[in-house]
Amino acid sequence: MKSSEDHNEHVFTSLKALLRMEHIAKTLSFRKNRQRVKSILGGKHASKLRGRGLDFEEVRNYERGDDIRNIDWKVTARTQVTHSRVYSEEKEKPALIVVDQSNSMFFGSQKRMKSVVAAELAAISAFRILKEGDRVGGAIFTDHGIDIIYPKRDRKNILRFLEAIVRRNHALKQRSANRKFEDSLKEITQKVRNIVSHDFLVIIVSDFMRYSPKVVKFLTQISQHNDVILAKVSDPLERDLPRTNFIAGNDSKQISIKGKASQIRKNFQEGYDQELLSFEASMKKYRIPVIKIDTIRSVDEQLKEQFGLSRK
Repeated sequence: MKSSEDHNEHVFTSLKALLRMEHIAKTLSFRKNRQRVKSILGGKHASKLRGRGLDFEEVRNYERGDDIRNIDWKVTARTQVTHSRVYSEEKEKPALIVVDQSNSMFFGSQKRMKSVVAAELAAISAFRILKEGDRVGGAIFTDHGIDIIYPKRDRKNILRFLEAIVRRNHALKQRSANRKFEDSLKEITQKVRNIVSHDFLVIIVSDFMRYSPKVVKFLTQISQHNDVILAKVSDPLERDLPRTNFIAGNDSKQISIKGKASQIRKNFQEGYDQELLSFEASMKKYRIPVIKIDTIRSVDEQLKEQFGLSRK
């Protein structure tokens, strides 16, 4: 039987719970069939460079400026066209993890709050990136304001990031906003743009429920010179209505829903699916992947499924 502490950590996260994610990050392998996998948690990235590197990548036609020491003479003799061998090299790829801890994330119908899942995913990402030897920082945005932890290659920096997440996560119990969500969103996009220059890995963890075309434009601009990956956290109740009549509401309105009506449930599901497909399609145009994480299963289990990850 689970203790009250375990149960409470499904509603509000803790530093202790997030530190447990370090073990998960260490035991995940991101290599599959000896191929490089572009992973949400991979700090290192492969880039094709002229000259000597770590791993052989390919043979291609010789280009002006190629190191003559890399000419593949066997292929050149066979084809009568000069060819060069291209190698891959590991380059630093600093990362910024943006975590949504706004009011819409304070929701969970069965097991955990979306805000808790987002915190766990951010912790796993941060520890994995640090393990790869890259600088990592974070940004937390809420309806009350934002926190910025600048990227460093330092475990203490990650602890500051996690402490800020926990503080903002527990502030969700207040359920009141001192400022408009759009204002916080505008501020954090400006901050991110100032931090992220070129060749960053930007991971954004959110439910993506209150995003305007301006935000989509911001994401596409960042992705022009950086790798951007979106992690959409969702709860089953956001798509599948219960098969019973119930009342739903927020701080100002209530509505009676006849969950027993199959057509209502079908329309609700179709609306959710269409909105998600539209969002994914708009991101796909700019080669921004969207991974989906739910509030029911463990985060590491879902990561292994999505990326073909395996334990070492």
